[in-house]
Amino acid sequence: MTDQVSAAAVPEWHIKGDWFDECTCNSPCPCTFAQPPTGNHCEVLWAYRITEGHYGKTPMAGLNVVLLSGFDGNLWADTKIDCGFFFDAAADDDQRDALVKIFTGQVGGWMSQFVPAHVKGVTGIEFARIELEIEDNLERWNVRVDDRVEAGGAPMSGPTSDPTKLLQSFNPPGSEVGPTEAPVTWGKGNGGYWSALGFQATIPAGQASKHIPFDWFGPGR
Repeated sequence: MTDQVSAAAVPEWHIKGDWFDECTCNSPCPCTFAQPPTGNHCEVLWAYRITEGHYGKTPMAGLNVVLLSGFDGNLWADTKIDCGFFFDAAADDDQRDALVKIFTGQVGGWMSQFVPAHVKGVTGIEFARIELEIEDNLERWNVRVDDRVEAGGAPMSGPTSDPTKLLQSFNPPGSEVGPTEAPVTWGKGNGGYWSALGFQATIPAGQASKHIPFDWFGPGR
């Protein structure tokens, strides 16, 4: 994995926004409960939309990131994953540098804890056009990276649920965005596919998807 940057060289930074996933697991996602994936294997996409933030004097709002992975076993136990990253091609040079450092865990924040503990290697890093949409009321979330990636979901509902309320929970045991006081909104995937960065999946509609806000800062943890 990528080495840590010297703390003295890291400016104060803070980013926050929205995260969602879609994966091959049954819904609700076992990983968020710190359990093994359905069938002990998961092909997964994580999407991030930065809505506020800065890295030193560099503004970061409006940028998107997509992570792809596939793994066997419990993410939070003895499993280490390989993963690949798409970073937003709309980013300028300073923003690109900040995105790579933050998301590969070089400059503090949640990823500096997650990456050393749970990531074995990075299969690829690419800057691409990322189209990411999240409805303000969380009725739908979706991401596309040219013709290689499409994924998304919508909140779970059923015959006894109140259609005016989201299905949410708090204090998740295995939050993919790190410890959080924000709610997990449980959903189901709309169907997705990807073939990029060493990963390939075709996911039928109805599998796991969820939304969690994230709020990270550094260089401390």
